[in-house]
Amino acid sequence: MLHVEIEIDSQPECWRRAVVLAENTPALPRTGERVAVVGCGTSWFMAQAYAALRETAGRGLTDAYAASEFPPGRDYDRVLALTRSGTTTEVLHLLAALRGRVPTTAITADPGSPVTRAADDVVVLDFADERSVVQTRFATTQLMLLRAHLGQDTTAAIADVERALAQPLGAGLVTAEQFTFLGSGWTNGLAQEAALKMREAAGAWTEAYPAMEYRHGPISIAAPGRVVWILGATPAGLTEQITATGATLVTAELDPLADLVRVQRLAVAVARHRGLHPDEPRHLTRSVILQ
Repeated sequence: MLHVEIEIDSQPECWRRAVVLAENTPALPRTGERVAVVGCGTSWFMAQAYAALRETAGRGLTDAYAASEFPPGRDYDRVLALTRSGTTTEVLHLLAALRGRVPTTAITADPGSPVTRAADDVVVLDFADERSVVQTRFATTQLMLLRAHLGQDTTAAIADVERALAQPLGAGLVTAEQFTFLGSGWTNGLAQEAALKMREAAGAWTEAYPAMEYRHGPISIAAPGRVVWILGATPAGLTEQITATGATLVTAELDPLADLVRVQRLAVAVARHRGLHPDEPRHLTRSVILQ
């Protein structure tokens, strides 16, 4: 069994542990703080999702940035860095630049990594660490931690991820030519992450957009043999427009984060179908460390 398959299957238990941990995590952003959330790759997309959730919950201004694109002149009360390995160069450089200027917190999987010394406070999710290069359970577990810290009831989400792991994938998805993922609000970040998973694990042609933007050009590539997957709510009228193109529309009555787990499963299935090794994606390493 692939490492990534084991890690995907372990997510319900990881999520439960994250919810318990969220009850005692004073290092996470406090209500009213102006917060910037930073990360690279998958962590950047999880940052986008959390930023939208936190602002919607009325907890305070929250911006998300790729770590390399943090605006140096912007004032925040806290910077939250998301990094599985704790070794990503851009994250470490940013934390070093912020030392003594603004409080910083890092969420990481490795308690011995450099980020634990670079950040002022650290939350360690070592139980969600991964052997596969492709991130799955660490990404969703840190977002579940943050959702629980915002006071969300996570019971339904955990029940839904059990269903997401048991449901068969839809007919024809594995052999599809192209995939587009759509989301709204916090699920736009999930859509971006869904597309990244398909690229990383399966080398698939994937795109991602805010759902309401899909009509403004991207729908032109929809066609039979291609997939449009909506995470979360579907804007009015979009179902009919996608169906008219002949593309396969995928939606689910699941918590959107649980639906992302279905995409993770699909990415592995497509990789297998194409003869690729999803634990060892082309041109990628577990962490980007620059000289």
